[in-house]
Amino acid sequence: EEAGLGRRGERERSADEGPAERGPGAAFHMFVLMEDLLDKLKLLSYEEDALRRHNMRPLSRHYFALPTNPGEQFFMFCTLAAWLITKAGRPFEQPQECDDPNAVISNVLSELRSF
Repeated sequence: EEAGLGRRGERERSADEGPAERGPGAAFHMFVLMEDLLDKLKLLSYEEDALRRHNMRPLSRHYFALPTNPGEQFFMFCTLAAWLITKAGRPFEQPQECDDPNAVISNVLSELRSF
């Protein structure tokens, strides 16, 4: 076999290839995932439970798929993660915008590992 070719003569793909190398639809996969996430959050009434409590706007269909404001997106992610952990029955302190991002992520990951 030639280097880089599989059994059928097709080029083998590595895990670190970008979306262009995986096919034409791969570039839009993140948008599909974000829409699925938003649907699931809506089923859990995130707008009423999480957003109103923190006076935040609802997420757009592509909020996490496009890097627009990393600080705001990170805080929204942490807020939703804390809300979901609490909704799952575990007490979890709501992170603040001024908290150390590394500490917040460490706390979220620690709590998720304990599930």
